[in-house]
Amino acid sequence: MTTYARRLGLFSGTMAVVGGIIGGGIFRTPATVAERLGTPGLVLLAWVLGGIVALFGAFCWGELGQRRPRAGGGYVYLRETFGPLSAFLYGWTLVLVIATGAIAAVAVTFADYTLALVGLQHRFSTTLAIAAIVFLAAINYVGVRPAAITQNIFTVLKLTALAVLIGAGVFLAVPSPPLAAPSPPSGAITALGAALVPVLFTYGGWQQTNFIAEEIIEPERSLPRALVLGVTIVVTIYILTNLAYLRVLGHAGLAASTAPAADTMRAVLGPIGGKIIAAGIALSTFGFLNLVILVTPRVLQAMAADGVFFRRFAVLHPIYQTPAAAIVALATFAVLLTLTGTFGQLVDYVTFGDWIFFGLTAAALFVYRKRDQSPTPGFRVPAYPATVVIFVLAAAYVVFSSIVSNPRNAVVGAGLIGLGIPAFLYWRSRP
Repeated sequence: MTTYARRLGLFSGTMAVVGGIIGGGIFRTPATVAERLGTPGLVLLAWVLGGIVALFGAFCWGELGQRRPRAGGGYVYLRETFGPLSAFLYGWTLVLVIATGAIAAVAVTFADYTLALVGLQHRFSTTLAIAAIVFLAAINYVGVRPAAITQNIFTVLKLTALAVLIGAGVFLAVPSPPLAAPSPPSGAITALGAALVPVLFTYGGWQQTNFIAEEIIEPERSLPRALVLGVTIVVTIYILTNLAYLRVLGHAGLAASTAPAADTMRAVLGPIGGKIIAAGIALSTFGFLNLVILVTPRVLQAMAADGVFFRRFAVLHPIYQTPAAAIVALATFAVLLTLTGTFGQLVDYVTFGDWIFFGLTAAALFVYRKRDQSPTPGFRVPAYPATVVIFVLAAAYVVFSSIVSNPRNAVVGAGLIGLGIPAFLYWRSRP
């Protein structure tokens, strides 16, 4: 029987964490955060608090990965703690909507920025997006090593682009206006809570590296280290990036900007700055696209191995040792979503559901710890159980805020997630 090959070291694992978090959000979300908060200090505080929550999440997933270094990550943890239905609904939502919708959306973003960069017409956007999906699916098909090399290259390139942005904003620009801030406005706590929602969404993605745990060398040691190191790198980058935005654009300029990264670079370096950041966004989205195509088929393979999806998806390629059929299926569905243009609304509907499963997966640690009373060597969440409780409460807050801000989307999203129940019953009834 063909099994996964352990070919990814600590560096590749760390780059997967960084690449899974940094997509396109940091290039646009800071404007939304600044719009909701009244002072530069509060803006930076929001990103610090979001980073702490993300680091707590990395701690939780580090222990989960150390306990169960299995392909499928959260799907496996939920199945072993809260039962097969919760795990199936997680996989159903992830594979059929969130991941495929993200692939389509990010591929189109990559295509738009690339076409603008080289001066081609927007009408080629869908074609280039589909070509990117097919190209990266082919790389992932032929092995986890070439997929990881691709990931490492594009993650380093996106970090380089962000380093240029930070260097230009922090070291080259003359601050205008200065960062001196007025006293926080009334209702600052409420505003901070509202701003944390887009911040936490922008920090999301570290959990995807656990999907490829069976392909990491010594995952019990390497996976927790990669998670903590990767999230720490991202938190540092995000805070410095926001500092650069605020230093160049000022609070009012950042809040009013529709493209803060481009505005910052153009203000410091002129038209060439806009080109540099457009290239950076294209690189960032391409790397994120590869990461999602790399990790998500492992969830599909784990579901099929449990008999709750097409059996063919459970089989690994005899030569490449990849879930080849699952990769092809995922890419095909993402291409269909790209062609129909329905991906944006689908992702909006169920994004709040992602944080439901975040909170539930972190809570799985309580079950594992209760079952395993004897202390075992390996990574453990610092300051347990407070760290896990804080993360679960943060996830619940994101879900609550998402429902309150758009109840219609929440109802439709709950319906899409609920459609997984009859699908689960159907697969369970099959011999």
